Amino acid sequence: MNGRVDAGSHQTAGPSRRAVLRAGGAASAALALGWCPAALAAPGRPAALAGRVLNAAEAAAAGQALTAWVRIAQDGRVTLTVHRAEMGQGAYDVVAQMLSEELEVDPDAVDVMVALGDGARYGNQVTGGSSTVRQGLDGLLRTGAAARQLLLRAAAARWAVPLSQCQARLGVVHHRASGRRAHYGQLVAAASQLTPEPLPALKPRSHWQVLGRPRLRRDLPAKVDGTAVYGIDVRRPGQCFAVVARCPRFEGRLLGFDASAAMAVPGVLHVLKVGRDVFGHRREGVAVVARSTWAALQGREALLAQNGVQWDDAGLDSLDGVAIEAAQTEALQQPGTHFWSKGNPDRARAAADVTVDATYRTPYQAHACLEPLNCTALFDPADGGTLQVWGPIQGPDWMQSHLSQAFALPRDRVQVQMTLLGGAFGRKAFTDYVHEAAALARALPGEPVQVLWTRDDDLTLGPFRPGMAYRARGAVRGHGDAARLAVLDVLAAGQNIDLQSPAADRSPGGGADGGRYQHNLEEGLPEAYKRSVPHLRLADVALHLPVPVMWWRAVYASTNAFAFECLIDELAQAAQTDPVALRRHALWDARGQRLLERLAAVSGWATRKPGQGWGVALTWCFESWVGQVVKVGPQPGGGGGIRVERVWAVIDCGLAASPDGVKAQVEGSIVMALGAAVHHAVHFERGRAVARNFDAYPLPGLADLPAIEVHLLTDDSSPPGGAGEPALPGFAPALANAIFDLTWERLRRLPIDLTALRARSATAE
Repeated sequence: MNGRVDAGSHQTAGPSRRAVLRAGGAASAALALGWCPAALAAPGRPAALAGRVLNAAEAAAAGQALTAWVRIAQDGRVTLTVHRAEMGQGAYDVVAQMLSEELEVDPDAVDVMVALGDGARYGNQVTGGSSTVRQGLDGLLRTGAAARQLLLRAAAARWAVPLSQCQARLGVVHHRASGRRAHYGQLVAAASQLTPEPLPALKPRSHWQVLGRPRLRRDLPAKVDGTAVYGIDVRRPGQCFAVVARCPRFEGRLLGFDASAAMAVPGVLHVLKVGRDVFGHRREGVAVVARSTWAALQGREALLAQNGVQWDDAGLDSLDGVAIEAAQTEALQQPGTHFWSKGNPDRARAAADVTVDATYRTPYQAHACLEPLNCTALFDPADGGTLQVWGPIQGPDWMQSHLSQAFALPRDRVQVQMTLLGGAFGRKAFTDYVHEAAALARALPGEPVQVLWTRDDDLTLGPFRPGMAYRARGAVRGHGDAARLAVLDVLAAGQNIDLQSPAADRSPGGGADGGRYQHNLEEGLPEAYKRSVPHLRLADVALHLPVPVMWWRAVYASTNAFAFECLIDELAQAAQTDPVALRRHALWDARGQRLLERLAAVSGWATRKPGQGWGVALTWCFESWVGQVVKVGPQPGGGGGIRVERVWAVIDCGLAASPDGVKAQVEGSIVMALGAAVHHAVHFERGRAVARNFDAYPLPGLADLPAIEVHLLTDDSSPPGGAGEPALPGFAPALANAIFDLTWERLRRLPIDLTALRARSATAE
């Protein structure tokens, strides 16, 4: 039996949210427990609550918000309220597995209910940073263990037997000596009267029966048969649909519009001005609201075809790729703001045996989620007003906070409901598309409105991953087997996401530490390098450009690693030493050493032959090590060009709660990284983005994919690391390094046109 997933009242599966909340507050109806992570400990409340399991009555008495809410009903159904998003990574499966491991139930018997956006109740609800397992494991295990202990205590009291003689298995408590048994549902009334152990002991990981084992994903049948509900599938009674004509140039303003042509289109209901100022990005437009998406699109086309919109975009057409690169190049001549400095890099370079001074560039990237941006909103003006929104939302607590402030509503009057997300990659933590839907709903009270962004809107309007330029200087002492890294000195120039994000700290200096955001350059750089390389300097220059930017998968590491790992490879080549060996000598960390040795073994690094291109990269981010070897070769047929033949990836994410899920995330990251490395770049001309659809911004197809071989190094004694992002950053540098090995051409700019490359001739060996 598969557990159900309830993502809100637009679906029919699962119990209603209000029923769960009523049951959670009524101890006699069900057993309800929650966990208080340290970040949620209420101000002024006892610090001892942090990291503890509480029941509903205790939480209410303490005024304490909880997460990991678990409810066991009298019919035995287990419901877990999840405050994170499912966007393809298998989150709802793994959270049910983490709970069931200690609760001793079948994971498929756990119903998953998706929480409303509520930062006061659940704390940080943003799904990102590869954090679902990392931040959820301990709380879910302890909540499950606490619930199991209460049920065992209730059974022992019912039968008047020692607690040690009772055992729980698959939702049933057994007393082996007498053969008596009781289902959990029969025990919840008594168990709900007991006080849970605040920090229950967990069983040894060696006794786990669920976590760390392969399981089928519960969400696959619905995704295959089309019954899964994404944001774009939401339908409310009387719903209308809207698209927005926005100024194609960044920071353009609306002067006026003539609605007559759009209103003449059958099905068009309203033509309204809509504006937003989201985290410093102001955009104004004209919304066409209609009875169907098709009518709305036709209305917008008519509006624009008749020059029905006048924009104030004078002077905004100077932004283009040349201007951006010139700004980056100028910035790289500055010293930058140092946030990590060790030794004396300048003096060490002057005395080194081998030095490299190179500039690397990575382009702006679109998120290109397969599900277009969309959001449905409804404003009820009664009793001061209530705003409801439904959509593929990556940060519902941020959305609730933003909408509360933007529309002057109390937070409890703003209900944000996550649906399934058809991809996100950081884009759906930005609030612009939700704000537009809410603004239209506020203007049309009582009418549910769904705002849809077309593919053209998504690819041209942003926000984007920022383009970056790096001046990377390094040095090596010695040559050959004696070569050792001596200097890593990297200066980055580009727009800084943290200055324009929902979590941005806009106080002078960027934070209490004098510049919190400057630490982003170290993402992707193994901590071992920072300790073992004697002379290290990391600095950046934050550019201020009108292009909206936002987190992208693997965030800063997605670009940083290209500079770090290509620089190390260039140093190895210049010092005439093996690239793997040079990295190995810089790793004091046992986990890093073990991973690099495993990578060399599984890839056959020592057996590589001339005429083939092999490249390696090693990254550390989100508490996980990933090493990759990429192999490239000539395109068959002798017509020129090269192809990616195979990728070996080894990940050490500590405890792998879901091994199949980890492997799937690594494979998906490599595919996305391939597209970013060889296809994708957002180009700008005359103040606007150029690519408008997948013909100009192609996603990798099956024919583009190499063989991908993923190996897990598990360490059950370590906490879990991330899996959804750490494998992305290393692919591009490993590919560039492999191309050099095959062609002797050093490529320092992404994307790479594989069709323009040629393997070096045998006579050049």
